[in-house]
Amino acid sequence: MDFLANTNVQFYILAYLVGSIPFGLILAKFFAKVDIKKAGSGNIGATNVLRVVKEKDPALAKKLSIATLALDVIKGIVVLALGTLAGVPEETMWAIAVFAVIGHCFSIFLMGEGGKGVATGLGVLLYMIPIPALIGVAVWAFSAKVLKISSLSSLLGLVAVVIASFVLNPEIAHFPVVFIAFLVIYKHSDNIMRLISGDEGKVA
Repeated sequence: MDFLANTNVQFYILAYLVGSIPFGLILAKFFAKVDIKKAGSGNIGATNVLRVVKEKDPALAKKLSIATLALDVIKGIVVLALGTLAGVPEETMWAIAVFAVIGHCFSIFLMGEGGKGVATGLGVLLYMIPIPALIGVAVWAFSAKVLKISSLSSLLGLVAVVIASFVLNPEIAHFPVVFIAFLVIYKHSDNIMRLISGDEGKVA
């Protein structure tokens, strides 16, 4: 029980549990009465919320998609903010960030399934390395507008964050940033295969 009494461990567990909350699934079920796990791509993220709910109510779809994106970003930030208030060291903060993304990607509430980690990853990186993360957002926004392919835009934004982090923050240990990037890329494996084959769909 001494293990669970450790403040760092408590934050890791909290980060994983908060990260695991499937806001897209909850919002779509509550407000649109649809199960996004059983429709569209089956993903719990904002893009699939938009895709699935749009068939039923386009106006509601946009609102729920934005809400899903915002909540998935915020859930990582909240735990990190609590860590800051508790005065935990920087290495613990980075571990909290990683556990929040792991929770989103492999949710305990979904029996180990989850989202692709983009929004929650963005949230924790905005908190930890804001300038590189904002550069990633800019690249993502530009790519999404031009390419209209959600997965490719997310991956390009992710690459931009990692590169900007190495350039602008050479003093930090980059393993957590790279690990988060690896998680997101891994969760996009199917999308990457479809991108290579030219079968990845666009967002209207």
